[in-house]
Amino acid sequence: MPQGRRAEALIRRVVFSNSWTGGAMRRQHLLAVMTILTVGAGAEAGLAPRLAAASASRAGQERAGPNDIAGTVTGPHGPEAGVWVIAETHELPTNFVRIVVTDDRGRYLIPDLPKATYDVWVRGYGLVDSPKSKSTVGNTLDLKATPAPNARAAAAYYPAGYWLSMLRVPDRSEFPGTGLDGNGIAPNVKSQDDWIRTIKSGGCAACHQLGTKGTREIPEEYRKLGSSVAAWERRVQSGQAGAQMLATIDHLGHSRALQLFAEWTDRIAAGEVPATAPRRPQGLERNVVITEWDWADPKSYLHDLVSTDRRDPTVNANGSLYGSLELSSDYLPVLDPAQNTVSRVPLTVRDTATHPATGPNRGAPSVYWGNEAIWTSKNNVHNPMMDETGRVWITSAVRPPDNPAFCKAGSTHPSAKLFPLNRAGRHLAMYDPKTKKLTHISTCFGTHHLMFAEDSNRTLWTSGGGPVIGWLDTKLFDESGDEEKAQGWTALILDTNGDGKRGEYTEPNQPIDPAKDHRISAGFYAVAPAPDGSIWGSTLGFPGGILRLVPGSHPPETSLVEYYEPPYESADPSKRGYSPRGMDIDRNGVAWVALASGHMASFDRRKCKGPLNGPTATGQHCPEGWTLFPEPLPQLANVKESGSAEASYYTWVDQQDVLGLGKNTPINTGNASEALLALKDGQWVILRVPYPTGFYTKWMDGRIDDASAGWKGRGLWATVSTRAPFHMETGKGTTSKVIHFQLRPNPLAR
Repeated sequence: MPQGRRAEALIRRVVFSNSWTGGAMRRQHLLAVMTILTVGAGAEAGLAPRLAAASASRAGQERAGPNDIAGTVTGPHGPEAGVWVIAETHELPTNFVRIVVTDDRGRYLIPDLPKATYDVWVRGYGLVDSPKSKSTVGNTLDLKATPAPNARAAAAYYPAGYWLSMLRVPDRSEFPGTGLDGNGIAPNVKSQDDWIRTIKSGGCAACHQLGTKGTREIPEEYRKLGSSVAAWERRVQSGQAGAQMLATIDHLGHSRALQLFAEWTDRIAAGEVPATAPRRPQGLERNVVITEWDWADPKSYLHDLVSTDRRDPTVNANGSLYGSLELSSDYLPVLDPAQNTVSRVPLTVRDTATHPATGPNRGAPSVYWGNEAIWTSKNNVHNPMMDETGRVWITSAVRPPDNPAFCKAGSTHPSAKLFPLNRAGRHLAMYDPKTKKLTHISTCFGTHHLMFAEDSNRTLWTSGGGPVIGWLDTKLFDESGDEEKAQGWTALILDTNGDGKRGEYTEPNQPIDPAKDHRISAGFYAVAPAPDGSIWGSTLGFPGGILRLVPGSHPPETSLVEYYEPPYESADPSKRGYSPRGMDIDRNGVAWVALASGHMASFDRRKCKGPLNGPTATGQHCPEGWTLFPEPLPQLANVKESGSAEASYYTWVDQQDVLGLGKNTPINTGNASEALLALKDGQWVILRVPYPTGFYTKWMDGRIDDASAGWKGRGLWATVSTRAPFHMETGKGTTSKVIHFQLRPNPLAR
């Protein structure tokens, strides 16, 4: 065979064979072919163009398009599958990051990058970060992974929950606590479950992660105090939240809690690492594209964001996103993702006598901010929602807490006549991006979360009312501007006598009377209107529960509530769960909820076998309605129950299949996993944010920007919600970030 034809045959075998395993091997074979072509006599004319075409046809998807960066990641043993490739630039109006995952051959493609120069590097479990390479869009860039030299170096990249799982929880036999003269556990903590609930949902992890570098290591300033217990005691007194953190420690039992945390960080300082390593992304997890933008400022923290109308996720397509800064600052941060720009909407209060929600720094100085009071907000905006016109509705203080007369006893307001209210710490406001106008709405009831119902009045339901649930008829408010007339609230009444209607009731502190209804004080924390017109929500505490309210024809006087507790008393340890926090409802009326026990749980009311109302329907009357799914983290040390170290803040249901995993996919915020945790067909899809470590969100939102654009036209939005962004990998100066999650059909799709 002539030399040229022999070379052509070889290149066809190399390019089209399924036996090659990576870029390095292919380059070796191509080099051999090129050697033949270069030194061999009598090479056929026209072979080079055919060779180039064949090579391109085989390797096309790992080559960069004009707006991409692509290539192959290899390590000492060949291609590196399931590792992240991170591209970051500071050349845009705000810091910008895009992250993808390599396929099973180590190939990656970062699509649709704005024109800029990027630092590009590899991060993955079992590795340490590779050196950063400079690249611009349109380039093919092969990268070398760097193996971790030891287990401790590898573990530095693990999510916080893996480190938290090393915390040794007191044994079940030690509860109830016997106090300072006994085992040091406070007598008010009745069980191991309640102790864990306080750490995860009732205190620490409800505000920030435990297990980050900023929490698992003791700062030098504290180490000088002489003991780890003293260091922890000083740590929890720091900053504006010092009194709150110390109160949590005291609730658990001051001395014992500090000893447990000190022992945890001592073991870490001595070199101990998590016993279990996280797995690399696999399957659908490798299809994720994560984009990050900085917004807000380093002294502020986010709680939530909004991108669209939950009822119609095509609203505000390609538009700006709005965030809520809770206690920290009085503005709405705004991101325009199309232009990569950030801005602010200033917030005001109606009454200038309104005080900041958090007072001066009365705790010990912070190692990050000293004595500076960095949280200054009066509005205390907790949660935003968008309506069908793109207006942003927020839970916000607009005045001091003492209520006006129409809320109180003696008022003719329909709700006040039945259940007068004297105080409300947070109210409502609405911002219209078209007019740039902020409207204050003074409510008699407190607000926390809010969500629109699918009714003709566009009713905005709110949680946070304590003994009541409140709402605003936004259609009536738009027509009249009358905030008093447009609002209403109702007490939470169980149909204890089972007659199907609301009547005379006993109070929460009175025994249940089978002939009467009964009022409960288990207030709504989450709120989620269902397609059938019922309103669902969660209630905090131990064991906590979920609520279903049916408004009736005149909600202030016709609303009835059902109350269901998780099966924390189950004889089967694998079925025990407790303490919901955030929850959502799917299109079938199934409730999905994050439990402090380290589960996602579903509650399907249709499965209940016994009466849903009546004198025995007081919480534990439908264990068969619950299904528990342990979240994908190791369990806390010395805990033998089902569940994990996870401390998910909220469950959000993708009712409209915005992400691409199917309609009604429930997704937990995965606060200790540094991920969104999607449950698909009973299996977890972990959408982890690998950089910077410390991702922690309290909500997500799903928007469709272009229904005809496939994966590119849709995705989930979240923000970094930790109260301590300075605990993240990038330290002091870190701002909150907007995170966009998109799921493409394969890891190399453009």
